[in-house]
Amino acid sequence: MPIRFYRVNEPYGLFSNFSPHPITMDGKRWPTTEHYFQAQKFTDPAQFAAIRAAKSPMIAARLGRDRKAKLRRDWESVKDDVMRAAVLAKFRAHADARELLLSTGDQQIIEDTTDDHYWGCGTRGTGRNRLGQILEEVRAQLRAEFE
Repeated sequence: MPIRFYRVNEPYGLFSNFSPHPITMDGKRWPTTEHYFQAQKFTDPAQFAAIRAAKSPMIAARLGRDRKAKLRRDWESVKDDVMRAAVLAKFRAHADARELLLSTGDQQIIEDTTDDHYWGCGTRGTGRNRLGQILEEVRAQLRAEFE
């Protein structure tokens, strides 16, 4: 049976990019993986700094979706790698999250969201579920590193 997650306060909520697990990337501390991911969409230092300083991951996400700000040219080709790096950093740095992820064995992991057909499963469950797939990839990598 697949593991489904979405909200931070649910059983597998630590898998969410909104979970309060800071990461250090590129020499900077980020409040959540969501903050880091959203900021990487831009090259404008002001947009980057505003997202990093956002008071919540929801605000960071909103700022990252602002299309008045110019996306970096290569975003579509690098976004999965950016997500993978952030997720890996989170689970390497936080034992509680890592243990929960490793405890899932080989179960499929699904971001159970109705409004995201790329990172999640989408309304009908036909979305790409890239975040779930990346979590499974990171789980395999961590298993090799920590077990």
